[in-house]
Amino acid sequence: MKINFLLNGKKVKIDVEPSKPLLRLLREDFEIKSVKEGCGRGECGTCTVLMDGKPVTSCMVPSGQLTGREIKTLEGLEKEGVIEHIQKAFVMEGAVQCGFCTPGFIITAYSLLKDNPAPTRSQIKRAVSGNICRCTGYTKIVTAIEKSGTYSEDSEK
Repeated sequence: MKINFLLNGKKVKIDVEPSKPLLRLLREDFEIKSVKEGCGRGECGTCTVLMDGKPVTSCMVPSGQLTGREIKTLEGLEKEGVIEHIQKAFVMEGAVQCGFCTPGFIITAYSLLKDNPAPTRSQIKRAVSGNICRCTGYTKIVTAIEKSGTYSEDSEK
């Protein structure tokens, strides 16, 4: 099946098996490495990407559903320069340990902060509830997301 969609701001066209998960399409056909497979069942958030501006677990999206959609990965958001303050907060707050889950958390944080620039800790916890981290215990991740706005303000000075 031929599909056309926007990937990180670029129009792409590819012939693909419609049931192939978006996760595999991104990693295998487009060599996007920030999208990682954790559980393969949509439960861990490691493979989170933005589809039409909303976070989705890419392991659960069949490629046949991509025609006309917009997909953004961490690489696309980095290129746009819209997540630098989130990445800086994760580093400054020690929210990165092994790093395997970090791209999914950053995509989720970006989506939350885009709609709500000053979320409460409770809102942050709810937003990242679909992302699993086996290293940090979440406190530093929640703090980093909470302080992302501060790091954004610091970078503008």
